[in-house]
Amino acid sequence: MKIVTRVDHPELQEEAATVFRERWPEFIFHDDVPKKYLARVEEHFSFFDVMALDDDGAVVAGGWGVPLAWDGTVADLPSGYDGALVRAVEGHEGGREATTLSFMAAAVGSAHDKRGLAAVVLRELTRRAYSKGLVHVIAPLRPTWKHRYPTVPMSEYASWTRADGLSIDPWIRTHQRMGARILGPATESMVIAGTVAEWESWTGMVFPVTYDYVVPDALNLVRVDVGQDRGVYVEENLWVQHMGPLEVR
Repeated sequence: MKIVTRVDHPELQEEAATVFRERWPEFIFHDDVPKKYLARVEEHFSFFDVMALDDDGAVVAGGWGVPLAWDGTVADLPSGYDGALVRAVEGHEGGREATTLSFMAAAVGSAHDKRGLAAVVLRELTRRAYSKGLVHVIAPLRPTWKHRYPTVPMSEYASWTRADGLSIDPWIRTHQRMGARILGPATESMVIAGTVAEWESWTGMVFPVTYDYVVPDALNLVRVDVGQDRGVYVEENLWVQHMGPLEVR
């Protein structure tokens, strides 16, 4: 297994994009905030964009994060995924010193599940964070099974545990096993808006009346207003903090 940065291997960009894209629903790629900021993320923070390659040089997993300023309190957390992007990019461009790495995404190719590769990627990003003098590692998680319970608030879902005390959710458990603790919900992590026709194309559904709809792979309900020709999805994620060597346990 070899870990490389994506910027150093442009020939693998398309292969890496395929690994990432197969893990998320189509509508997630229509958030306007990443469209405005991702090019600048790639320009400023390529050190925190890594891929795991197998012995044949194929991309089997990857992940990326952004460094940002955070004072260590729940009150100072960004709003979520979108807020972390904005704070990282605008903070960097404004000369504000970063203290924290926020994991933004990690993905494993579907043929390589259950090999612990996501944890490998996250540990490498954590190592890189500490090597640059960052003192906190956080993440706005998109829990794997939350879409099964779209009407349940994230704060309640995050409290559901198994007999061993760990979360019922596989992705939350991955982070807990790495020493992460739950900080609380990111109530407006992503906001995705589009016309009714756009939402129908993204989901393969029909939205004939104004309603709050259950949409496959959406963690929360999607509000569709037929009269306004508009659908809006506000995704709630879950903030966790990894308690690394520079943290007080």
